[in-house]
This record gives sequence, structure tokens and C-alpha cells, in this order.
Amino acid sequence: MAGHATVLEDGSLLSRLDHHLLRLERLMALISGFAVFGLMVLAVVSVSGRNALNAPLPGYVDWIEQAMPLIAFLGISYVQRDGGHIRMDIAISRLKGRALWFFELISVLLILLLMLALVWGSWSHFDRSFDFGAPLWSRDSSIDIGIPIWPSKLLAPVAFSVLCARLILQAWGYGRAFVLGLATPVAVPLIQDAAAQAAAEAEQFERRT
Repeated sequence: MAGHATVLEDGSLLSRLDHHLLRLERLMALISGFAVFGLMVLAVVSVSGRNALNAPLPGYVDWIEQAMPLIAFLGISYVQRDGGHIRMDIAISRLKGRALWFFELISVLLILLLMLALVWGSWSHFDRSFDFGAPLWSRDSSIDIGIPIWPSKLLAPVAFSVLCARLILQAWGYGRAFVLGLATPVAVPLIQDAAAQAAAEAEQFERRT
């Protein structure tokens, strides 16, 4: 299971690329958060309309389906950058130095291969839905109020492509750490143990007060 992580920065090209990509990841995560808030507002409007006017929001389920990719995919790269995804590290957490960076590199490369396949598959899925010659550029639409589905289908390959960029940077970081024998590489999540996490939280609390 993933613990608390920190990502170090310096003036290297890798660190600068990490920082630039982080800006995009934060923006995508913010959009995902607004999508969650928007669904809450839609739920309030729909339930209020049903109870007060016996008229729920038309196409409520359609809008939920459209918003699901926003919630599920746009924040995935941001979480990967901070090492927040669930992972089994019973064995890897016991490794140090080059051995740790080697296994982290292998795991990131395997994830990258999977995500590249998902980018290809999700783009093909989007391409089957999008058509410049069709009304609203869509070959298919939602069942209730006929919302074009291709925008939500496009979000998957876009978000997965950003995640692939993040994985490439992390593979670069782990590979650099393995070759050079670095103790604290940049642009990769360094998982902290319980004691280090408590110390970091205490320092952050002191800065706020």
C-alpha cells in the first residue's frame, strides 16, 4: 500500500520537465474536482425538482455518465506523481539503493506499456464515436436527452497520454538513480516511513502556526 511520499526538485532538465508537467496535472485535477462539485449540484437540483415539483432534472443520468471520465481519469497522473496510487510494497520497501531503483524502474516501465495499450484502445474507441460529417460530430449519443458521447470518450486517451508522459519522466528518474547510484533522486516519489511522515507533518504544522 502506498504511503506518504515526497518529490524532490533541483535545477536539472528532468526536474524542470517534472515541474512543467505538474502544472498541467494540477489543472486537470482541479477540473476533476469541479466535476465532482458539479455532480453534487446536479443531484441537489434533481432531487429538489422531484420532491418540490415532481419534475426531476431531465437527463440526470446522462450528465452523470458524461462526467464520470472527468472524475475517474483526469487526476490519475497527478496522483501517480505523488506516489498516491495503491501498491503492494512488502518486498520493495525492504530494498535500498540501486536494487530499489531497479525494481521501481521495472514496475514503471510495465505500467507504461499497459498505459500505451490503453491509449491506443481508448483512442480507437473515441474514433469510432467521432465523425465530422455527423450531427454534433457524433455517431452515437446518450439514451435520454441525446448528448454526444465523443467528448467523454476523448478524455480517456488524453488523460492516459498525460500519465504516459509522467511515467516516462519517472522511468528517466529511476534509471538515472540506478545508473548514478543516487540516494535521493528527483522527479520520483520517495515513499516515507511512518517516522519521516510524522516529522514532515509536524514541520508543516509548525510552519502554519
